This record gives sequence, C-alpha cells and structure tokens, in this order.
Amino acid sequence: MKIPADGKLLRIFIGEADKWNGRPLYEEIILLAKKEKLAGATAIKGFMGFGCKSHMHTANLLRLSEDLPVVIEIVDSEEKINQFIPQLDSMVKEGLVTLEKANVIMYRA
Repeated sequence: MKIPADGKLLRIFIGEADKWNGRPLYEEIILLAKKEKLAGATAIKGFMGFGCKSHMHTANLLRLSEDLPVVIEIVDSEEKINQFIPQLDSMVKEGLVTLEKANVIMYRA
C-alpha cells in the first residue's frame, strides 16, 4: 500500500469510557479503519485532559478517572480519509475530530 506524500492526518479525541455497540469506541474505530483498508491507525491514551464541558479527566492518584482521554490518529490519502469521516458521525457522540495536512516521509512494512 502506498500513501501519497501529501496525505491527511485524522485525529479523533474521545474518552476511554466511550462505547459503541457495547465495546470501547476506540477499538471499534480502529477495527473499522482496518476493515476499510486505511493505511494505519493508532490509539493513544492520555493521562490528563478536558473537553467542551471543561470536566477534568486525570490519572492523578488522588483523583482517579475511569474516563481518560484517548486520541486516535489515522493517516492516509485525502480520498480515503474523506470516505471514512462520515462513518464517525454516528459513532462519536462526544469528542472532537480534526483533519490536517500530513507530509508523509515514509511508510514501510
């Protein structure tokens, strides 16, 4: 698989406790990206963050959170990312989705 040098980076900011069909939302998004044959996807767990409701989520021992931030990053061609985005609309009930240019330097197995 080849990604054009002028790819796109899709970032999805959600909570660890978010669900889709009874499973963790981040898992479902990554599995969908694989099913759609996108170049790759990574879920990154944050240790602190807040969103539009300004509710603080933190891994601080004094304030344990069961809903830490998760960021999913997906890089592929603009065409494939644009085809994928509409599927997120029904899945991401709360969160943030961003899209930006990605200068792909290399993509190797």
